Amino acid sequence: MNSQPRWFTDTKDGHSEWYVERFRTMAAEGDDLAGEARLIDAIVPPGSRVLDAGCGPGRVGAELHARGHAVVGVDVDPVLIAAAEEDHPGPTWVVADLADLHLGEDPFDAAVIAGNVMVFVAPGSEAAVLTRVAAHVKPDGAVVVGFRLDLHYTLDAFDADLETAGLSVEQRFATWDLRPLTDDAAFAVTIART
Repeated sequence: MNSQPRWFTDTKDGHSEWYVERFRTMAAEGDDLAGEARLIDAIVPPGSRVLDAGCGPGRVGAELHARGHAVVGVDVDPVLIAAAEEDHPGPTWVVADLADLHLGEDPFDAAVIAGNVMVFVAPGSEAAVLTRVAAHVKPDGAVVVGFRLDLHYTLDAFDADLETAGLSVEQRFATWDLRPLTDDAAFAVTIART
């Protein structure tokens, strides 16, 4: 198994900085960047503890925090975590590899893995990532994952990795605003349970 995430091996130098500025620009222009957070907010009780796994520069975790949830955001990229800390004080931001995640004993009510995280983790680490994330979620807690289907990670492989992680699919959609999944969908959002 390659231990380097695709985020580092499959992107050009400066990609992290570009990604941070892209979302800062989108936010400044008033783009709706809260779709993932709205979904998570709808499926957890008020004041829930939420793990933002692969949080990037923090846009999802920040919105969940603004909605009253206790958020811990984790990303392997220190550039992205530094941007999250700068732009979104409030949540706890942690630099860590999701495939080897150990955040202590206090479980989360839910976890979100948004922003194509699953297609950027190290090749062959997908089941380990899901296993470690699931290990941090309370029994019957939700693990919500969204990623593009036109890259190298298929839904069949994802479902096998979910099973390895002790998760089962509860619902699946084509978008974060819950449009039905069709055969030609380019994206999938899966709500899984421990």
